[in-house]
Amino acid sequence: MKAAELRDLGADELSIKERDLTDQLFRMRIQKSMGQLDAPDTMRTVRRDLARIKTVLRQKRDR
Repeated sequence: MKAAELRDLGADELSIKERDLTDQLFRMRIQKSMGQLDAPDTMRTVRRDLARIKTVLRQKRDR
Protein backbone atom coordinates (compact mmCIF):
# COMPACT_ATOMS: atom_id res chain seq x y z
CA MET A 1 0.00 0.00 0.00
CA LYS A 2 1.46 3.31 -1.04
CA ALA A 3 1.24 6.56 0.86
CA ALA A 4 -0.34 8.32 -2.13
CA GLU A 5 -3.21 5.82 -2.08
CA LEU A 6 -3.65 6.33 1.65
CA ARG A 7 -3.82 10.12 1.32
CA ASP A 8 -6.89 9.73 -0.92
CA LEU A 9 -8.79 7.93 1.85
CA GLY A 10 -10.72 9.68 4.58
CA ALA A 11 -9.74 9.73 8.24
CA ASP A 12 -12.50 7.26 9.15
CA GLU A 13 -11.35 4.74 6.56
CA LEU A 14 -7.77 5.10 7.71
CA SER A 15 -8.78 4.53 11.32
CA ILE A 16 -10.57 1.33 10.32
CA LYS A 17 -7.54 0.13 8.36
CA GLU A 18 -5.29 0.96 11.31
CA ARG A 19 -7.48 -1.09 13.66
CA ASP A 20 -7.54 -4.03 11.21
CA LEU A 21 -3.77 -4.03 10.75
CA THR A 22 -3.16 -3.77 14.49
CA ASP A 23 -5.40 -6.78 15.04
CA GLN A 24 -3.72 -8.69 12.21
CA LEU A 25 -0.27 -7.95 13.62
CA PHE A 26 -1.38 -9.15 17.06
CA ARG A 27 -2.62 -12.45 15.60
CA MET A 28 0.61 -12.87 13.63
CA ARG A 29 2.69 -12.37 16.78
CA ILE A 30 0.75 -15.09 18.55
CA GLN A 31 1.19 -17.43 15.59
CA LYS A 32 4.90 -16.68 15.52
CA SER A 33 5.30 -17.48 19.21
CA MET A 34 3.53 -20.80 18.68
CA GLY A 35 5.61 -21.61 15.60
CA GLN A 36 2.61 -21.60 13.28
CA LEU A 37 3.37 -18.51 11.21
CA ASP A 38 3.60 -19.53 7.56
CA ALA A 39 5.14 -16.39 6.08
CA PRO A 40 7.14 -14.38 8.62
CA ASP A 41 8.02 -11.77 6.00
CA THR A 42 4.41 -10.59 5.97
CA MET A 43 4.88 -9.21 9.48
CA ARG A 44 7.33 -6.73 8.03
CA THR A 45 4.88 -5.49 5.40
CA VAL A 46 2.05 -5.22 7.94
CA ARG A 47 4.24 -3.19 10.30
CA ARG A 48 5.29 -0.86 7.49
CA ASP A 49 1.72 -0.42 6.23
CA LEU A 50 0.62 0.36 9.77
CA ALA A 51 3.35 2.98 10.10
CA ARG A 52 2.32 4.55 6.79
CA ILE A 53 -1.30 4.74 7.89
CA LYS A 54 -0.36 6.31 11.22
CA THR A 55 1.82 8.87 9.45
CA VAL A 56 -0.92 9.87 7.01
CA LEU A 57 -3.45 10.09 9.85
CA ARG A 58 -1.13 12.36 11.80
CA GLN A 59 -0.61 14.55 8.73
CA LYS A 60 -4.36 14.87 8.21
CA ARG A 61 -4.95 15.81 11.85
CA ASP A 62 -2.28 18.54 11.73
CA ARG A 63 -3.91 20.29 8.77
